[in-house]
Amino acid sequence: MIEFYNRRTKQYETEQVVGDTYLRWIYSSPVGMKLLELIVKKKLFSKLYGCFCDSKMSKRKISAFIREFGIDICICEKKLDQFESFNDFFARKLTKESRPIDSVLGSLISPGDGKLVAYDNIDLTKLVQVKGYTYSFNKLIDDSSIVSKFSEGTCLILRLSPTDWHRFHFIDNGICEEIKKIKGDYYSVNPIALKSVTELFCKNKREWSIFHSDNFGDVLCIEVGATFVGSIIQTYVPGKRVKKGDEKGYFKFGGSTIILFFEKSKVKIDENIIDQTNKGFETSVIMGEKIGEKAVR
Repeated sequence: MIEFYNRRTKQYETEQVVGDTYLRWIYSSPVGMKLLELIVKKKLFSKLYGCFCDSKMSKRKISAFIREFGIDICICEKKLDQFESFNDFFARKLTKESRPIDSVLGSLISPGDGKLVAYDNIDLTKLVQVKGYTYSFNKLIDDSSIVSKFSEGTCLILRLSPTDWHRFHFIDNGICEEIKKIKGDYYSVNPIALKSVTELFCKNKREWSIFHSDNFGDVLCIEVGATFVGSIIQTYVPGKRVKKGDEKGYFKFGGSTIILFFEKSKVKIDENIIDQTNKGFETSVIMGEKIGEKAVR
């Protein structure tokens, strides 16, 4: 059972996990862990399933998925019968009205829908993967020249489960550099897996870029792939100026993660998010909602 904090209702809720029984078996049993290392974490396994999700045959999965997980199809740009494949549905676009952007100049918005944790004054040698498990910044990014920039800064980890909307967006006005890709495995990013696989974020496929934000300084943006994620698709144009809330890209099927690093004293994350993180809980957020603000010096 995975509990998270809903700050709108101020209540704890239980997450609906896609393939819960499968995940627990794979990441906790001896046989499951062997299969994980031999097959499940491999690129080919996720690529084959991704090809199926791109095919017209996968359309039959859409209605059942919507019913089982209570997906609100009314806020999609397309109607149900217009989706050409399961991945077409999974990477669906929503109406602008369904995800309003907090327009206050100094407000920090969530880049996507998901479950969020936040850490201040971070130690780059002991970044928190999940409570009790850490990893090093040097193993996450293959560029040692930017390490010192984010020392004692802020780290946000936004986990997107398969039931979440999977498009991600820019948190501020600014200019984003070219993407750098790092090959890796395809472990699940579910908390069940995060407690079983050490340094998971440093092992999975990931893409990163530096976003030169108008209000929050330079921000390191990392998109992490996971099991069944066929692709991370970047839709922005490097070097071109963007506005807060503009789309940066999307994930194809599967759970995924977005990690943001901010420089020291650039942002102040909302207290209820920090408080829940310290208690060991993720906070549910949606794209465009305020999650912090520009730090006042």
